[in-house]
Amino acid sequence: MDMLRGDKIAEANLTDWRKLAQGLHARYVVDDFGAAARFVAAVGEAGDALNHHPSVSIGKGYVDLKLVSDDAIYRDGEGTEHVVQWVTQQDIDLARRITEIAADHKVDADPGAVSMIELGLDTARSATIAPVWAALLTGKAESQGHGSPSDEIRDATGRVPNLWFGDADETSNQRFHVEVYVAPEVAEQRIAAAVAAGGTVVDDSDAPALTVIADQDGNQGIICVDVSAANR
Repeated sequence: MDMLRGDKIAEANLTDWRKLAQGLHARYVVDDFGAAARFVAAVGEAGDALNHHPSVSIGKGYVDLKLVSDDAIYRDGEGTEHVVQWVTQQDIDLARRITEIAADHKVDADPGAVSMIELGLDTARSATIAPVWAALLTGKAESQGHGSPSDEIRDATGRVPNLWFGDADETSNQRFHVEVYVAPEVAEQRIAAAVAAGGTVVDDSDAPALTVIADQDGNQGIICVDVSAANR
């Protein structure tokens, strides 16, 4: 099934869901574990009907869901097809069904609360060093390039953050950085909070998609927003 571009995801108008990195994310607020379990059980039945299921995390007062297809088709500039992890129509369909289930269970969404972290490492030798990071992070060689046409490291079970490789900047002393994906409506608040805590915005030329923030020691992190898939 073809991967969906940001404009198609935005057109779906998924009020409960936000596109972060490769997938769709939702947080639902629940009263207790029993309510969470009943909601997740209903979501599971809906997934069975569509032969597609979300990743689920249950904590005190919330249920976090992630939808992504492991077999999305991406075509590069030369027309070559790659199998990648990305949003497809089956994710859109299940997201809509889950929204209906949440309404039936009187479970409210908190879309501004969704977030995820990826790690970035700038290098000119990703093919050389990626096997080391695949072994360190996951213990499995096949995590290199999993769900990606690049050397990116992705754990199929989601135990650790993804590690992707960017172009090396020889003038920079920092090669590693943290990328924090947030919902579009909370990005300004998150940046303001970091600045109020002593951080500095060092590059907002690509804002609101990317805003680079440094701490007092110069270590940098990036607030990321998928503006292409944002609800309009």
